[in-house]
Amino acid sequence: MQRFTDKVAFLTGAASGVGRATALRLASEGCAVYAVDINEAGLDETASLAADAGNAITTRRMDVTSIDEIRSAVADCVATHGGLDVAGNIAGIAVQRHLSDVTEHDWDLMNAINLKGPFFVAQATIPHLLERKGALINIASNAGLMGQAYTVPYCTTKGGIVNMTRALAMEFIRTELRVNAIAPGGIDTPLHRNFELADGIDFEIMQNHVGYRPPSSADQIAAFFAFLASDEAANIHGSILSADGGLTAA
Repeated sequence: MQRFTDKVAFLTGAASGVGRATALRLASEGCAVYAVDINEAGLDETASLAADAGNAITTRRMDVTSIDEIRSAVADCVATHGGLDVAGNIAGIAVQRHLSDVTEHDWDLMNAINLKGPFFVAQATIPHLLERKGALINIASNAGLMGQAYTVPYCTTKGGIVNMTRALAMEFIRTELRVNAIAPGGIDTPLHRNFELADGIDFEIMQNHVGYRPPSSADQIAAFFAFLASDEAANIHGSILSADGGLTAA
């Protein structure tokens, strides 16, 4: 499929995991991908993987917590490729802590990466997306739809992404911009594999947010992202779409 020929995508978190998989998937379908992340080595590997598949992507180091860097990167993306059709807020972090162990630094960093960054990416990209009747896709989480023990700051930020998506959808309801969110459960990525459990947790109360099926692959989420970003999803707007193996079905 070549659903993204002559289209441009701006993707955060593209150095690994879902961000990398999405960059590679869109590039394989003809998209001009502008991939950003704070991890330059990871971005280089993403670009190399794209090149090995016969595709090219543009990479740039960007700190998603910096409003100035976001605005500069988006402006460079538009100047480089002539416009913008798809924006993906994919960068994020997750940490497990007992409530009593959460520090101000933990709280501020989680909010800066998971909520502040996506908001200002939206602010910077939406004017360009409006010009091309484009799509903004946020990566939320099942943690934004249900309570999870030991991850209060993470749940808070992902709940913010859920309602930010809905609020943006309503603000631009009279335009042809589409704003949606994907809410995965566990995903087999470096973030998931390297996730450290807090000491002394009660595993029994975690069962409701662990689920019963294996985690998704990054490629599966990337495929879902590509569908939502494509013209095939032209009538989907303001939706929070779960991809969690039934985790939030109960």
